[in-house]
Amino acid sequence: MPRPEHAPTVAVRLDFADRPAAIGQIAAQVAAAGGTVRTLSTVRRWAEAEAGPLVEIELEVEGLTEEEVTGVLDHMPALRGCRKTKALDKVFGKRLIVVGGGAQIAQAVLGAVSEADRHNIRGEKISVDTIPLVGEENLAAAVRAVADLDRARALLLAGSIMGGDITRAVREIQALGIPVVALNMVGSVTDVADLVVTDPVQAGTMAVMGIADTAKFDFARQKGRRY
Repeated sequence: MPRPEHAPTVAVRLDFADRPAAIGQIAAQVAAAGGTVRTLSTVRRWAEAEAGPLVEIELEVEGLTEEEVTGVLDHMPALRGCRKTKALDKVFGKRLIVVGGGAQIAQAVLGAVSEADRHNIRGEKISVDTIPLVGEENLAAAVRAVADLDRARALLLAGSIMGGDITRAVREIQALGIPVVALNMVGSVTDVADLVVTDPVQAGTMAVMGIADTAKFDFARQKGRRY
């Protein structure tokens, strides 16, 4: 089951008085104008002598233009500043997540970044995020967290041995539409991965090809294959 693509969003940065009801008021104003809040994250907090506690947030909204978003928020009493920025999908685009450890993850990332560069030159925007981890508990938690990461389109597991709860976590995110590429390693992860690749550089390359619109490579057609 492919993961559905999200509709485009617009993004703004807001400075406002840090009050308990402020976030709810912002969401209500956006909803009243016909928009939907898709991402809301705190950038920083600070205090001014006269204004008191202030907070800066980044807001991504679907269904409204930038002018409509700033227009509906400009008159809020708690607002101290409102400026346009770029939504993360327009800056960093789709994300490949690489999880593992040792020399394997370094080589897998090398292949992924090199391939992403080739496609990004042609107009794509693909970013590669990685974390080196050891231990079944840590790895399983990282795999499950991929489902919560915005713009994550695929997971590459680069290690020497993975199984048990990691395998269960792989099945869970696959059910949510996230394809999983794995190195040919010891453990049961290779039995459930969408694609198994022996060479880590090639694995990184093929993982990026699978999420690139400018590549003729389909994870669904590679299901269960080993290279």
